[in-house]
Amino acid sequence: MKMLVGCPISNYKSYCFDKYISAVKDLSYKNYDVLLVDNSRTDTYFNFIRKKINSIKNISIVRGKYFESVRERIVHSRNILREEALKNYDYFLSLEQDVIPPRDIIERMLKHKKKIVSGIYFVTFEDNLVPLLYKKVRGDEVRHLTFEEVKNDRLIEVDACGLGCVLIHKDVLKKVKFRYDKTKEPFDDIWFCIDAAKNGFKIYCDTSVKCVHMIMGRWGWSDIKK
Repeated sequence: MKMLVGCPISNYKSYCFDKYISAVKDLSYKNYDVLLVDNSRTDTYFNFIRKKINSIKNISIVRGKYFESVRERIVHSRNILREEALKNYDYFLSLEQDVIPPRDIIERMLKHKKKIVSGIYFVTFEDNLVPLLYKKVRGDEVRHLTFEEVKNDRLIEVDACGLGCVLIHKDVLKKVKFRYDKTKEPFDDIWFCIDAAKNGFKIYCDTSVKCVHMIMGRWGWSDIKK
């Protein structure tokens, strides 16, 4: 299987770029490329990264559009990745710039033969450390999974996951485009999961794939104004 690994990037996450590149260039899987889509306001970060990765043969960067809305620029960048994955690859591993995976992440995820498999990275929610995974409670109400629920290594079904570490088959990408709703709060990760479910796809998580999440402080994308 041919794999595209990548994510939108910007200068906001420059603090973790070296560790991210070190991780993705040394993945143990043999048939993958890395594509980064920079959506920073100016070309400065794009030019900086292009020079840094110039000697790495399977990593490339393209320039995405800058929009004042952070959700708009992330969605636009993700759809560039989607189009590239659909043209040339069997799977897309959405691996965000602040998520550092196990070296054999691709092999672990592929062995399940599922269309959507998430890994685990933790966030702080209401002073608790929780995985960015969700289960339905009733109707449209969801809750975070707990640390205890993902402590042991197994494959579980979830209702939604973040896009920071998730393997997506091209069959899903053919039917689901990244998007968001301007009238509602959720980012594109939740809408992706909603649309995937509507198209008959189940979402799984391999709880053995625990990643380092290099998030700084207690901020979210909604705090970014530019």
